[in-house]
Amino acid sequence: MATERVGVIELGGKPATVVGDDVVVGQTAPEFTAQANDWSNVQGLASTAGKVRIIAAVPSLSTGVCDKETRTFNERAADLGEGVRVLTISTDLPPTQKSWCAGAGVSRVQTLSDHMDMDFGIKYGTYLKERRWHRRAVFVVDKNDKITYVAYMPVISVEPNYDEVLAAAKAAL
Repeated sequence: MATERVGVIELGGKPATVVGDDVVVGQTAPEFTAQANDWSNVQGLASTAGKVRIIAAVPSLSTGVCDKETRTFNERAADLGEGVRVLTISTDLPPTQKSWCAGAGVSRVQTLSDHMDMDFGIKYGTYLKERRWHRRAVFVVDKNDKITYVAYMPVISVEPNYDEVLAAAKAAL
């Protein structure tokens, strides 16, 4: 049974329950299964083996901050080259993610859905129980599956420090 923690973050001015423990720099990144836009199961790390991964957990692509964050990573990740993959994971259904990507012109970021069983959310400590959403967080995982950067946003509406994330990804190359 996964750990449940209250007092880590608030939703709507009330304490939210975070399911799972936070991951930390230096640990081996937990493998996770999520669904691609065609509902196929994807092993997040195995499917990007040998690459540096930026993994962004967001509540929903249909919200303003998540939309902006994913578009920003899509645009700025192009400068990182083929050695870096960007994965954005939310609990949006795969068809919703597919439609959003098409409408937003996002091609550099791979969207994954954690809707089925919250495997990622539990393993990375981003699962917000009250809404079945992810708390906003960004992780950089190196080619050897070690976590080199972790940032859990203190408030769900706060964007990550893009320069810091991209610098961490470059350093992991």
